[in-house]
Amino acid sequence: MESPDADIVAAVLAGDSSRFEEIVHRYQGRLFATARRHSRREDDIEDIVQQIFLRMFRSLGSWRGDAPFEHWVMRIAINVCYDTLRAHQRNREDALSQLTDDETAWLEHHAPPADDTSHDADAARALVRKALDQLSPAARIVLTLLEIEDRPIKEIAQLTGWSPTLVKVRAFRARAEMRRVLARMGVSRYL
Repeated sequence: MESPDADIVAAVLAGDSSRFEEIVHRYQGRLFATARRHSRREDDIEDIVQQIFLRMFRSLGSWRGDAPFEHWVMRIAINVCYDTLRAHQRNREDALSQLTDDETAWLEHHAPPADDTSHDADAARALVRKALDQLSPAARIVLTLLEIEDRPIKEIAQLTGWSPTLVKVRAFRARAEMRRVLARMGVSRYL
């Protein structure tokens, strides 16, 4: 039988740091999935998850126990993902993820027939991924949480530390930013 999160946290805070491994095993799958949804680069995912666990370990004493431990974990995960996105934004080399004219022409020429929905879904996912890669970190986080993960505004506010009003404002701005990105990519004519 698994120990409750509160018992593990208490043991780690009492000096038994080996118990933190139970937390790692319990949450690593979910954190890898979260990092994968928010990361711009696949090779960053392990580093992001490691940063999440490191920040969790260092901040363990700040968990008050008035909310589920999992909510606290996910808030840290979202914040680390957001920090990583902002760091990449500052160090962005070039907008390589933007579709070139050749890519656009290739997509137009090789577009599958309308009845091939599995290929359409894959193409749509790839297009969304390319568009998300070009968004600002705040826009990417809010759209991923709201539209892809289908989380409610209140939960996004808790995860990010933003007010519900700020989440709504950022979602509005993120959608506008997404429209501009899609227009630059020449995709808006297909929408």
